[in-house]
Amino acid sequence: MTTALAMLLAIAIDACFGEPRRVHPLVAFGRLAGWTERRLYLDRRRAGVLAWSLAVVPLVAIAWFLVHALALVSSWTASAISSVTLYLTIGLRSLGEHASSVAGALDADDLDAARNAVAQLVSRDTALLDGERVAAAATESVLENGNDAVFGALFWFAVLGAPGAVLYRLANTLDAMWGYRTLRYERFGWAAARIDDVLNYVPARLTALTYALLGDRRRALRCWRLQASQWDSPNAGPVMAAGAGALGVRLGGSAPYHGVCKERPILGEGVGASASSITRALHLVRSGTALWLLLFALGAILVAIARCGGGHA
Repeated sequence: MTTALAMLLAIAIDACFGEPRRVHPLVAFGRLAGWTERRLYLDRRRAGVLAWSLAVVPLVAIAWFLVHALALVSSWTASAISSVTLYLTIGLRSLGEHASSVAGALDADDLDAARNAVAQLVSRDTALLDGERVAAAATESVLENGNDAVFGALFWFAVLGAPGAVLYRLANTLDAMWGYRTLRYERFGWAAARIDDVLNYVPARLTALTYALLGDRRRALRCWRLQASQWDSPNAGPVMAAGAGALGVRLGGSAPYHGVCKERPILGEGVGASASSITRALHLVRSGTALWLLLFALGAILVAIARCGGGHA
């Protein structure tokens, strides 16, 4: 029951305050990771493994020690710290704020503002995007970050508590920094990419299933089955294909990165992306979050009932 309550409190804190405005721990971690890379970089897999371990393992160990040490004093204090830790690993409100800025600019026919807003969400060359591609980029980001910034952290919090959420979010951050198939990171970033793939395997498929259940189920499952394997990422593919199918929108296709147009598979089916698809994707993520919290709460209640019944027996 305390796990479900901690999740609910973390989501409530995020809804009220959003991400920390001054110093976000993940920003500080990004600086630490950059410092580690500058000192340990070699074009070798083992260098990447060492850098990943030195950046992540001590912080996860600190989270584990803090929670378990506080549990010896008070279980409620430990739960409160766990809630705050989970809050710092999710970004539901921030995702909504950034995506809503893009949708609002598109609704106002202000393409320059929409391009500037979507640049906060994606790494592609936004100055070259037309309105539909801006909307597609934002919709893709909402669907993918629903997993990376919300559902993945909730899953690992349920499995391993606060240390699990910290492990997941730090691994996800290093994948975003080092997990590229470029000359610099092909070997050094190998560990970051593979670890993130492993940690995301189950959450990504649960996220895809959530999108399917809350949207056009048949279309979502069909797109997941037929299109997901065509995507570069083994985890983003199911999430985005199912999400696009659930929304009845076409995503993917060509996108400019660093001056080069990259041809990507089409995901989903139906109409082209628009401000409406961004808004509906946000609704899908928020509804999915509510569903997960409800299921975790019901699960905790059933476990508590079973334990009481066993005690009376």
